[in-house]
Amino acid sequence: MRTVACARYLCADVLRSQRVLLPVILYAGVLAVLYGGDPGPLPAPWAASALVLYPVATWLALVLANTEEPPARMVTVAAAGGTGRVVAATLAVALAADVLLSAAATIVPVLISHYRVPDGALLLGLCTHLAAAATGTAIGLLVARPLITRIGWSFCIGAVVVSATAVQPSLPPVGTAVRTVTEGAAVPWAPAVLAVVLAAAAAVIVWAVESRR
Repeated sequence: MRTVACARYLCADVLRSQRVLLPVILYAGVLAVLYGGDPGPLPAPWAASALVLYPVATWLALVLANTEEPPARMVTVAAAGGTGRVVAATLAVALAADVLLSAAATIVPVLISHYRVPDGALLLGLCTHLAAAATGTAIGLLVARPLITRIGWSFCIGAVVVSATAVQPSLPPVGTAVRTVTEGAAVPWAPAVLAVVLAAAAAVIVWAVESRR
């Protein structure tokens, strides 16, 4: 229950700070431009929205992980009963945001598309976006405090990692998921699961580092 309460607190705190507005508005703007014209039949346009979601999710995770200054973070850790609960709550909120954005990026185009949507396309689009978003969450957690304390370096390193990995079609989980949706192949279950595992592994690393300080 403490983890759930901590997740609610972190969610309320980051929403109150309004730091999440910019990446969310940016992503909404990209979707509006992408689907405001005629991007063609699904699922191919999902490749573009998934690639954009990758850095947006990284940004959101970084903002969420850094929403508290170190002194306030220590208070939250003490109130939650340990670093593990706070890190787990941070991961849970970030993944919840990933699911919401992935669902929006998948469902809205289906509702406004003039083309026939293939059977099973919803699951294909959702898994593709989730693979990109959860991988972004993993990167965002790893470039945030306590691993990297300067926000400038966090953004630079995060941008370099995202840029280098997003353009590799054979590199899982983002590259392989985007290639799958571009080819209209099977649902990318493996990349989606791998991305969530990477996010969880990143959270464990954060916990290990923060616990030793």
